[in-house]
Amino acid sequence: MGKKIFSGVQPTGNLHLGNYLGAIKNFVDLQNEKENQCIFCVVDLHAITVKQDPKELKKNIRETAATFIASGIDPINSIIFNQSMVPAHSEAAWILSCVSRIGWLNRMTQFKEKAGKNKEKVSIGLYSYPVLMAADILLYDASHVPVGDDQKQHLELCRDIAQKFNNDFNAPDFLKSPEPLIQKEFSRIMSLKDGIKKMSKSDPSDLSRINLTDSKDEIINKIKKAKTDPLQLPKETKDLIERPEAENLLGIYSSLKNQDLEKSISEFSGKNFAEFKDKLSEILIEKIEPISEEIKKLLNDEKYLDKILLEGSNKASIIASKKIKKIKELVGF
Repeated sequence: MGKKIFSGVQPTGNLHLGNYLGAIKNFVDLQNEKENQCIFCVVDLHAITVKQDPKELKKNIRETAATFIASGIDPINSIIFNQSMVPAHSEAAWILSCVSRIGWLNRMTQFKEKAGKNKEKVSIGLYSYPVLMAADILLYDASHVPVGDDQKQHLELCRDIAQKFNNDFNAPDFLKSPEPLIQKEFSRIMSLKDGIKKMSKSDPSDLSRINLTDSKDEIINKIKKAKTDPLQLPKETKDLIERPEAENLLGIYSSLKNQDLEKSISEFSGKNFAEFKDKLSEILIEKIEPISEEIKKLLNDEKYLDKILLEGSNKASIIASKKIKKIKELVGF
């Protein structure tokens, strides 16, 4: 029996290696498992929880769709669409927000991190974002959702919302509680300039990340300049304690090779960073350069990308509109 998988990526532009290894590469693997039904959403409604330039947002929606396709997601066998084109997402989010409890949302650590000290000045959307995320998932009866550590709490909330809705409206198992899919052999991808900071597009230094649109020369240059330490590469995993940069680079190599960290450590045990960086650049170019070239090609064909998103939205609407119709009937609309 295959899994019903739903996942979304925010159209923030400049998708990087962390996005690829943390999410998109995994999407491709899940799609390639027979019997899996996969729905991949460009979550543009989530993107506007913080202020966006409308022209940039439109460009970023297309770029995210192009990145999905260039990375190997097949728009014929999987559904690729953007959230704002399926009205059921907004409708379900409102209904589910009337079931959710303030206490639940107050416990969300990601909101506290993003809002910081300016809690009174951020949008209500940023606060209620996890309810929209629950609506996204529950509309499609998803059985599994690929999540990183930062989204696990949101998925737990989604399960709580589903259970409460079912109880409130005496509809056992109507909203399906999804299971998390946690990647094996995956290291969190950190900045190339600071091994304790997550790789991020908001970092002012472009040298801190490998963008999925980087050329071969840019990749080589960034890896050459990536921060390391004066020691040789470790002989055992325990030798990585207090060596975040070494751990990050070895983690990137392991994730690209689909092997565990121990195997990578034994491969480069006692060698110097220059030799390791050459090998890391090689594997990055092999995996990222074809994606980069394909993204650039697809971005030159906006009509094709818009057609993919429209067709995907139509397919998603067929599923979501049936579910929202039943939700409304249960509520009494």
